[in-house]
Amino acid sequence: MKFPVSLLLFLAITSSVFGQTIQGKVSDDNGNAIFAAQILNLSNNEHTHSNEDGSFQIYNTKVGDTLEFSHIAYKNATYVITSLGEELNIRLEKLSISLDEIVIKGKDNTLSLISDIDIKINPVNSSQDVLRKVPGLFIGQHAGGGKAEQIFLRGFDIDHGTDISLTVDGLPVNMVSHAHGQGYSDLHFVIPETIETLDFGKGPYDADKGNFATAGYVDFKTKNRLKNSSIKMELGQFDTQRLLGLFNLLDKPNQSAYIASEYIATDGPFDSPQNFDRINIFGKYTTSINNRDRLSFIASHFTSTWDASGQIPNRAVASGVIGRFGAIDDTEGGTTSRTNAAINYKKVIDETSSLNNTLFVSAYDFELYSNFTFFLEDPINGDQIRQKEDRIIYGLQSDYSKSYTLNTIEGELNAGIALRNDRVNDNELSRSLNRQETLEGIQFGDVNETNFSAYVSSKININKWTLTPALRIDYFNFKYNDQLQTTYSTESTTKTIVSPKLNIAYNPTDNLQVYVKTGKGFHSNDTRVATTQNDLNTIPAAYGFDVGYIWKPTPKMLLNMAYWYLYLEQEFVYVGDAGIVEPSGKTRRQGVELSCRYQPIPSLFWNFDINYTLARAIDEPDGEDYIPLAPDLTLASGINFKHDSGFYSSANVRYIKDRPANEDNSIVAEGYIVVDLNAGYRLEQFDFGIQVQNLFDTEWNETQFATESRLQNEADSVEEIHFTPGTPFFIKGSVQYNF
Repeated sequence: MKFPVSLLLFLAITSSVFGQTIQGKVSDDNGNAIFAAQILNLSNNEHTHSNEDGSFQIYNTKVGDTLEFSHIAYKNATYVITSLGEELNIRLEKLSISLDEIVIKGKDNTLSLISDIDIKINPVNSSQDVLRKVPGLFIGQHAGGGKAEQIFLRGFDIDHGTDISLTVDGLPVNMVSHAHGQGYSDLHFVIPETIETLDFGKGPYDADKGNFATAGYVDFKTKNRLKNSSIKMELGQFDTQRLLGLFNLLDKPNQSAYIASEYIATDGPFDSPQNFDRINIFGKYTTSINNRDRLSFIASHFTSTWDASGQIPNRAVASGVIGRFGAIDDTEGGTTSRTNAAINYKKVIDETSSLNNTLFVSAYDFELYSNFTFFLEDPINGDQIRQKEDRIIYGLQSDYSKSYTLNTIEGELNAGIALRNDRVNDNELSRSLNRQETLEGIQFGDVNETNFSAYVSSKININKWTLTPALRIDYFNFKYNDQLQTTYSTESTTKTIVSPKLNIAYNPTDNLQVYVKTGKGFHSNDTRVATTQNDLNTIPAAYGFDVGYIWKPTPKMLLNMAYWYLYLEQEFVYVGDAGIVEPSGKTRRQGVELSCRYQPIPSLFWNFDINYTLARAIDEPDGEDYIPLAPDLTLASGINFKHDSGFYSSANVRYIKDRPANEDNSIVAEGYIVVDLNAGYRLEQFDFGIQVQNLFDTEWNETQFATESRLQNEADSVEEIHFTPGTPFFIKGSVQYNF
């Protein structure tokens, strides 16, 4: 560890020789700012990106250098520097999205190219689509649409977020020490049409990503300005309705503001109606104070209520007691809400350095009623449980960036600090009856959890090589007040974890990058467990390794392939009816993944993602070392057609193979293959669309668990698959008016 740290300090101290800086603005033919355009100096590979108002600064330039401007939705342009004192105004010609314009050279995170393409080709239009934009990531809903989705990635049943870090505009989505499970991540406060970009990474390799970033991370950025105001209405089967409003409030060159609102209601396909409804409102204001200072403010609120049929046992359906969309206990469901506010301030300090600061606060409440085992524990009243909490999250993130040159070495130094505090009042687990009566309190207390972190990394460019050594330190302070105890006491503990990382990339050509990534990450345990078990279970580490490439073999094709390995010191399993997170031993996962994006003609795109994983527990004997619900083979593919006339359509298929539901694979979760269809016609002011989910009306199980349960008329319990049925054939239409 001494060498990377010494190197970073050396670079920070000695980086005093800098080139000149060119600044300017990138816009389209109509003068509208272009966000995230790449500016690459072809002479020395120095690069940067335009911000939300199109402004950019690129360092280490000289007269005669050639700058290349590129963006997936615009035609590439070049500019030869004739004067170092001028401010550039670059206009890019808009075109249909073209893989020809994709440039691999100079990209910091080449994997984000895939999500950039997917969002531009097939924009996100539902809360489920938000996460499905990550190649290899699958989701499942199992509680009436209001509960956070179950996530699968790289051989993980991540549950609701234990091993993936999710953020939106700097706001953390994962909830530590949550009433329903560690890392619980509810993205339903995001209005899909406000998403501008999606940045993702797989594995524990990024220094600015901390807790939960073991299988990977996903970072969403919302739009700073709208192209136009619009109103959209959607109507579908099962009494499904959605109303969306996007309204421009301010649209000036250096200022923008808009507000977005969404209402959704549906009964779903279940015999007992879901009675689901959700209200979202989101607002954002951005201003460029001057060429060096930019300020943005966001505020949002969402609330959701629903009923649910829960997970039903195979035997009840097979015997005809209930149908596939029936329920054993239809009193499940819940309510939740979240209010967010955040301020972001970006300061350009000088020609080579900048500072980005985010301050946020969230108020959150949650109440969920579930019944996993029916009458196993209580043959009279049933096994319904209530999980409830009220939470306030405070936090800040400050990131510093400085470019440098040192003889023939060029690069960038990055450092940051972050602070997050979660105060959870009345974190509750109780046995309940009919969502009305409390039968027994199992857990009830207050959580106060603080995470302070700091990181430093340096991107070092040497000819065609880029080396990025990094070091991250996280400190946790866990406190818990158990209100079920007769005397007041505070249980507390502290933990620190150090996470080194090293990434290496090699660009033999402008259209090929080979990379090796190594690093250490972690996921923390629930405060209620951490304060009573002062050992490895508090913050177990994850060690990862990736080797792969991203390549454009032809101008019309983009390929990414990787082999990866991940070792976890401790796996966590959430035990819902006990309200705890239990350790389940050391695990290892390894796999191969392939992604392809192909555009044979300008109006046709093909995407293909396939992932194979071998996931096993380390300390268990052969044949009893399966990791429950870990997917070993997944595939997603789609064809998207967009014509200049305004017609568009897409067909998408997703497949997941049969997988073990318990440790010895004696119970199997059935795989599925589902096809969805989307088509529409876009005019200047109107957009008419139709969406079909599960085109072939496949009987598929969206989520499945091996659960021991007992029905009311049974003498003995049975362990078998309990499932939530996937959506049957479902069609909805939409109309959007732009103004």
